Amino acid sequence: MREQETVTRLLHDLRGGRREAFHELLPQVYGELRRIARGYLRHERAGHTFHTTDLVHEAFLKLVDLNRIDWVDRAHFFAVASRAMRQVLVSHARRQQAAKRGGGAPVVTLTEVPGGEPFEQHVEDLLALDGALEQLQALNPRHVRVVECRFFAGLTVEETAAALDISPVTVTRDWRMARAWLKDYLGR
Repeated sequence: MREQETVTRLLHDLRGGRREAFHELLPQVYGELRRIARGYLRHERAGHTFHTTDLVHEAFLKLVDLNRIDWVDRAHFFAVASRAMRQVLVSHARRQQAAKRGGGAPVVTLTEVPGGEPFEQHVEDLLALDGALEQLQALNPRHVRVVECRFFAGLTVEETAAALDISPVTVTRDWRMARAWLKDYLGR
């Protein structure tokens, strides 16, 4: 609990303009960021060009201007960091696809499809998932935030509820609805 309070305090200090808090924050969150990145990359194909450290550093660079975000707490930070990692991986996949023009694109593996079944995906599938999340964003932005927290960051129902300032029951319901919608959308 102490680490959670420390991270939350540092985020509030950073939001308040104390730039030194940035240097204090990184050591506090680095291990958890690596855990989230390992979750993203756990089932990647051999020889994948992104390593855990690379993904953490790229995502953290996206978060460099941390004082512009109205941080709530530690869970909120990790939800935003998870979204940044997703953006980094999708951008990387788009660059690969552009370079390959789709032919023989490398495999990207995700832990599980939003419906629950394990599967291997090509870069195009990662991009399809991102496109599906963009479509879902137009229908229900909160469902996308829940997917980012649960699927990408690996947050628990309770952590997701805290990050999004909603009840755990709402998280469970939104998670179930988002998975069903994504499964249907991606199945077409």
